[in-house]
Amino acid sequence: MRLLSRSTFLALIVALPLAAAAHVGADGVAHHTAGFTQGFLHPFTGIDHLAAMVGVGLWSALAARGARDLLWAPLGFAAMLLVGAVTGLAGVQVPAVEPMIAASLLVVGLLVATRLRLPGPVAAAVVGAFAVFHGVAHGYELSGETGAGAAVFGMVLATALLHIAGITAGWLLRQRSTLLPRIAGAAVALFGVALLAQVA
Repeated sequence: MRLLSRSTFLALIVALPLAAAAHVGADGVAHHTAGFTQGFLHPFTGIDHLAAMVGVGLWSALAARGARDLLWAPLGFAAMLLVGAVTGLAGVQVPAVEPMIAASLLVVGLLVATRLRLPGPVAAAVVGAFAVFHGVAHGYELSGETGAGAAVFGMVLATALLHIAGITAGWLLRQRSTLLPRIAGAAVALFGVALLAQVA
């Protein structure tokens, strides 16, 4: 019974990105008054952002040599997501936001599928570079709204929780399954390819 429950839990976490509604560009939610709750829910409104955030946590756990390696990539992503969100809120025009979000899914998916190990600072830099574009997209959507600062805080908190969900799944799968992470990584990578084809 315990094995069944654990397997079900793992499957739900790994499949989490597939449960979200599609999101490319705007999420369709009216943003007249932003706030913590709206910002917190923001990363859950699109499969592209959701898959990237869970994927970063999953890869971090799968590739980590030990517990101290777990947080490099998630912290790098969250920090640069914040930088991107502030940039978007300020109205700074950043080119190729959607193509870079799509490319991030391709790269993160391949990292998960291959369990590629990178030094901590390099891992943080790689995912952080892509996180800027995720943050910019969110910042554009919240730009001009009252309470945008609280919304950004909620968004970063939600991002951290999604990373934790990915880390939890990855840590549990490290010694139990090699196939499931490969399938999940390949699915995210293929989704990235599909998005790249749409925005090309």
